[in-house]
Amino acid sequence: MIKEINLYTQGWINYYGIGDMKSFIKSVAHWLNHRLRQLCWKRWNKVSTKFRMLRKYGIEKEEAWKVANTRKGYWRMTRTHTLHGAITKKKLVNWGLKDLNQLFQQRYLSY
Repeated sequence: MIKEINLYTQGWINYYGIGDMKSFIKSVAHWLNHRLRQLCWKRWNKVSTKFRMLRKYGIEKEEAWKVANTRKGYWRMTRTHTLHGAITKKKLVNWGLKDLNQLFQQRYLSY
């Protein structure tokens, strides 16, 4: 899935990047990271899986249990500090996601 996202975002930046869109790229990158966190949270369907994965990514036991047992929706949960601490931007990049801000800067702001 990340490979497909990278293909689309690179092509999109190459095509539309000529315009003044630094702030727009920043907001799209923020939304994309949020959406990927939501997909991860949704894939961890069961409470036990959510708890195990949060613990794996360094969240304390009590906080992980509290967040894993919540009844809040997927999109709302990805706004929490706990999920941002578990699935960081650095972790998304390590999984292979290319940073849109960095792609844009390399392509158009290096002149």
